[in-house]
Amino acid sequence: MDEIKDIVLQYIIAEYIEEGADKISYDTPLISGGIIDSFSMVSLKRFLENKYKISIPDNKSTPEAFDSVNKICVLIREFVK
Repeated sequence: MDEIKDIVLQYIIAEYIEEGADKISYDTPLISGGIIDSFSMVSLKRFLENKYKISIPDNKSTPEAFDSVNKICVLIREFVK
């Protein structure tokens, strides 16, 4: 699971963190902290579904579920076989 955490964290850093911004960790609030907005959450969901060959139902794609790398990994773990 650590590999998944690292992949998700690196994707978020590459896509949503501006150069020179504070570093983020696995527990950094992403949505409630203003790092990821609703449009970015959809893009992140699409990345996760393609990367891990999973389908995350809309009712599981909540701002709470996407609010940190750790929470995202819990969500992924539900669907990865």
